[in-house]
Amino acid sequence: MTKTWSILRLAMAALILAAIVAEFRNALRTVPAEGSSTATVLVNFFSYFTIESNLFAVVALAAGAVWALTRTGPEPVWIAVLLAAATTFMTITGVVYNLLLRGIALATTPWANEVLHLIGPVFLIVDLLFAPPRRRLPWRTIAVVIAWPILWVVYTLLRGEHVVAPLTGEGWWYPYPFLNPHVQDGYLVVAFYVAGIAVSFTLVAWGVVSIGRRRDLAPVVPSTTEATS
Repeated sequence: MTKTWSILRLAMAALILAAIVAEFRNALRTVPAEGSSTATVLVNFFSYFTIESNLFAVVALAAGAVWALTRTGPEPVWIAVLLAAATTFMTITGVVYNLLLRGIALATTPWANEVLHLIGPVFLIVDLLFAPPRRRLPWRTIAVVIAWPILWVVYTLLRGEHVVAPLTGEGWWYPYPFLNPHVQDGYLVVAFYVAGIAVSFTLVAWGVVSIGRRRDLAPVVPSTTEATS
């Protein structure tokens, strides 16, 4: 079963990577508005949390699969944490897109869009529930997992007012409307969204870690290296 799941993980990692490449090529076709540039288009592409979460998924799935196919015993802590982070990020990506953003017209490649926002997130959830049990992680892993989205929100809000939107030429650019103070009538509304994001990520990370701990009931004794790292 471990070998089968490892092959499935590699296949999904390859599919997600192909979808990212397809969307990247699509972004390269953008003709920047006056005041913007191709460099801005490229930075904007990697500023979408969807892209970042899917890159996390590619690395986590590939690392977990290669380890299981070439080694014995539980995966290293860093792979287990990476899988927990990828599952959390992809779950939020799938839920937010399908509940809040699916109706918004986007210049995307249809099949790649579905992989990044639906197929990938569903696979990570299935992987969490049914794949061979992941390493039992301590509760402090939750803080490690939510550190990235917190940094992403800070980066997004600080950068947004200093970027000329490549498509519209507006003097600001935000990857998602719920973080755009010009759409939300100011930063107060955005602050409520940020608070909701923080709570959502914390709850999902708690759920991911909790499920992993329940499925792996036997605590793993860390090695000397892991215990001191």
